[in-house]
Amino acid sequence: MASRVIPVDPFDLVIFGGTGDLARRKILPGLYRRFCAGQMPEEARIIGAARSDYDAAGYRAFVAEAIEEFGGRDCEQIDAFLARLDYVAVDAKGTGGWSELAQRLRDDVVRAFYFSVGPGLFGDLAERLHKNGMATPECRVVVEKPFGHDLESARALNATLAAHFDEGQIYRIDHYLGKETVQNLMAVRFGNMLFEPLWNSQYVDHIQITVAETVGVGGRGGYYDKSGAMRDMVQNHLMQLLCLIAMEPPAKFDPDAVRDEKLKVIRALDPVDHHHLVRGQYEADAQNPGYREETGDLRSKTESFIALRASVSNWRWAGTPFYLRTGKRLRARSSEIAVVFKDAPHSIFGPEAGRHRNILAIRLQPNEGITLKVTIKEPGPGGMRLVDVPLDMSFAEALGPEGEEIPDAYERLIMDVIRGNQTLFMRGDEVEAAWAWTDPIIRGWEERGEVPKPYDQGSSGPEDALMLLHRDGRRWREIRE
Repeated sequence: MASRVIPVDPFDLVIFGGTGDLARRKILPGLYRRFCAGQMPEEARIIGAARSDYDAAGYRAFVAEAIEEFGGRDCEQIDAFLARLDYVAVDAKGTGGWSELAQRLRDDVVRAFYFSVGPGLFGDLAERLHKNGMATPECRVVVEKPFGHDLESARALNATLAAHFDEGQIYRIDHYLGKETVQNLMAVRFGNMLFEPLWNSQYVDHIQITVAETVGVGGRGGYYDKSGAMRDMVQNHLMQLLCLIAMEPPAKFDPDAVRDEKLKVIRALDPVDHHHLVRGQYEADAQNPGYREETGDLRSKTESFIALRASVSNWRWAGTPFYLRTGKRLRARSSEIAVVFKDAPHSIFGPEAGRHRNILAIRLQPNEGITLKVTIKEPGPGGMRLVDVPLDMSFAEALGPEGEEIPDAYERLIMDVIRGNQTLFMRGDEVEAAWAWTDPIIRGWEERGEVPKPYDQGSSGPEDALMLLHRDGRRWREIRE
């Protein structure tokens, strides 16, 4: 089944931080792939803006190298794509380059500004865009996480953006929401009568959300040690996945209707008791340094792993636990949501048939797809022996023709910015509500002076995380690709 490509309107997209790592690895290669797919119109233009002293030709050479390394797709139109690129050297905190940038922009196309820079520059960029007449009422700005370090800083950041732009112009990007499987989660829930009647505490025993990485903090050690897994992953990525699993059906599929329901979920979250929380730090092994060695702080108390039990206090989910875990240097790179349904109320097959459960597993990476585990009779004579088998669908195999790649999350989200569709972007009050729930958890372990539990690299995390579920008579799903 070939995907349908719907071209967007002509646009000018300015990428502040256009020579940075994110632009090189994700933004520019993603735009290139959308160009190859025929989604970018002839009149589209992309303008890099940064401190680097490039001219247009030098920047095109820089982008060509990035595409060669990260593009992931052959395209005979590379020269045609590069012809749509321009570059202006600007000083985010000064006056240099701003008048030149203003002269490059057109008035009759969609105008978008991508702030691929640290949050400390958001206010400076916004102020200069207005001062130089580039921030029109119809323009859009894209901001990357982190959206603050805590509730206070998130409010300050939102206030900075609100001083220059309306909420309808601000696109807070979380690339997890651009993944094909995450969006299909809403389609599975709200487009199929099969699941929605069962999507509640009466039929669901518990839900597991796992985001596991095999890499360590590496070159991000300095940044990561100031945030940790809770701030870097749980407060945003895992929180968004929880919201999509737990939210009520919106009245319609539009940005505010969807985000209103997600906000209700966050506000319904109970505080997390410290007995329902495990933090960990990976230790050194024969091949790799440990977390503390990588960050350069041999007394660090920052977590590289976290597991917790969350509860949503509303009619749909009362009594159904949500188990969240994420960590670095784990057994495999895997992101998965597992909806574990309850046992049948009565087994007609007797105790010898064993215990069997239906599980709906949504794989976000590395192989996006959905698996439904169902119970059937094991083939062969000799009685009624039950086994669990998966009904497995890989999106790449089921929905894409041979050789066609599923679009990267950044590709989809940037095109949504050009379309003016905020459905997959976080709203300001949503960000603040997430921090309001997260801050007391962080403050609690800081006040208790807790040190993260050590765990082996290539494992599933600390033993205490296994006990978190064992105490409830449950088990984590195996981490595997």
